[in-house]
Amino acid sequence: MPYLVALLLHCLPLAMGQYDICKSWVTTDDGPSWEFYACQPKAMRMKDYVTVRVDPAGITCGDPPERFCTHENPYLCSDECDASNPDLAHPPKLMFDTEDEGLATYWQSVTWRRYPEPLLANITLSWNKSIELTDDIVITFEYGRPTIMMLEKSLDNGRTWHPYQYYADDCMEAFSMPARRVRDLSTTSANRVLCTEEYSRWAGSKKEKNVRFEVRDRFAIFAGPDLKNMDNLYTRLESAKGLKDFFTVTDLRMRLLRPALGGTYVQRENLYKYFYAVSNIEVTGRCKCNLHANLCTFREGSLQCECEHNTTGQDCGKCKKNFRSRSWRAGSYLPLPNGSPNACAAAGSAFGTVQRPPSSAALRPRPKPPEPPESIRAPKSKPGRTAHSAGRRHGKKAASSKISKLIRLKADSGPVAPIEKYEDCECYGHSNRCSYIDFLNVVTCVSCKHNTRGQHCQHCRLGFYRNSSAELDDENVCIECNCNQIGSVHDRCNETGYCECKEGATGPKCDDCLPNYYWRQGCFPNVCDDELLLCQNGGTCYQNQRCLCPAGFKGVLCQQSRCEADRKDCDAAPGARTGLGTLLLGALALQLPGWVDL
Repeated sequence: MPYLVALLLHCLPLAMGQYDICKSWVTTDDGPSWEFYACQPKAMRMKDYVTVRVDPAGITCGDPPERFCTHENPYLCSDECDASNPDLAHPPKLMFDTEDEGLATYWQSVTWRRYPEPLLANITLSWNKSIELTDDIVITFEYGRPTIMMLEKSLDNGRTWHPYQYYADDCMEAFSMPARRVRDLSTTSANRVLCTEEYSRWAGSKKEKNVRFEVRDRFAIFAGPDLKNMDNLYTRLESAKGLKDFFTVTDLRMRLLRPALGGTYVQRENLYKYFYAVSNIEVTGRCKCNLHANLCTFREGSLQCECEHNTTGQDCGKCKKNFRSRSWRAGSYLPLPNGSPNACAAAGSAFGTVQRPPSSAALRPRPKPPEPPESIRAPKSKPGRTAHSAGRRHGKKAASSKISKLIRLKADSGPVAPIEKYEDCECYGHSNRCSYIDFLNVVTCVSCKHNTRGQHCQHCRLGFYRNSSAELDDENVCIECNCNQIGSVHDRCNETGYCECKEGATGPKCDDCLPNYYWRQGCFPNVCDDELLLCQNGGTCYQNQRCLCPAGFKGVLCQQSRCEADRKDCDAAPGARTGLGTLLLGALALQLPGWVDL
């Protein structure tokens, strides 16, 4: 029971019902209607819907049968793996089965009998659907965790791959990267790919089985250690460029590059104790539905979003037919607490936030623009009469005369009944004047106030965006964008208030810089840092802008040695020597197809 309570408390912040309702039946002055909200499905165990592939061919043990032993009993090699015997087989499906009575079942690789040839294995998980991670990825190894491995992700169903995290007992030796911990990252580096040594060093204990990809620790950078401030996390997911995509995957791939050694070196006289064994892989997440669905079902062999907001597609990634009056957009977590649905709209709909039911006697139709008075109404054509060019010119002149007359009447004698009245103009209270344009047969508002524009003052002026928490007739319906003049492309923003940022800039107002950029009247790429762009040969990084080189070295990263005046050739700089990490990566590149350049 205490274990269950702890588990529930662990999952509680991510299981809370934020953004779990897509729409609500409300009553307005125009009658009942649907009000839309941003929404998303609940988190669930994604391993229940995954397909797994292990390669290269022949990496799974048992064909032919072979003996193996463990680090605890390295010379008692009496265990056997035999693919033809169900009791002795270790196929990939055992990474996802239910383990009864505490008996671990696991996939197992062949032993390292071909040492010193690298023992390499890939485990690929595929969902054929975009999913968003909501908790740590936990991989459980039996008989020791790998000393070197990589976790990779794909966003396009395995066509391209990107590094997600590196694991090694010595990060600098294996990947030429300094070791870092996720909990030491900052708000500007929360989506940084790093190398960790926490899960690779030999502990000599059977309890040290898990390797993690720490999703919760990255969330905690914004939401706090207990993930209580989820509003701040949702805000940053919208404002920080690339952060939402960082937690989105269609596929995951584990590249196992060197097994547990049980010590500091390989004992060549007993290679039967070196292998990989994975008993469980936990992936917790939700279907990515672009905030247009709160349900996701498994049908026809794949996960499908149950789309709302007049959207359709596996990820609700397009508008339904007849609801394409404007381009499709994903929903937004902002403004809190209900977000912006960005629903697809039918032709003639101003905003697409309210959808009327197709038939209901209780609903009243939207009021039509008032008919203009007979005195200024456009004349109707007589049957059988054909207009010629002179007639058209006369019509335009007459229309212009009538519009001028209407304006003069307004200036000289006050409102012209009935279309000059506020209730007839349909300007949502942002103007009490409107004009009838006879050759277009439309009534349009004049001199919209409160930073609005449009035929009915229903849109915001350029440089302002719609306050979705305010009604259309609110004086504060349009909010100024306030884009940073240096970091943004222009002073206009989108409908949720986010400005279009220049390269390297980020944030709602483009007043912050992405990781690997620094601010100096704009965002500029780092020349150096303490992680990937390292100053070489003892150089030090000054404010990420330049390397301060010691005597005898020069170059952007202090990578070149200075030549003495009486010498034709320069000695090779120490930083140019090929390190063990470079040799290891070269060897792996020959072994692994599709190796990602680091």
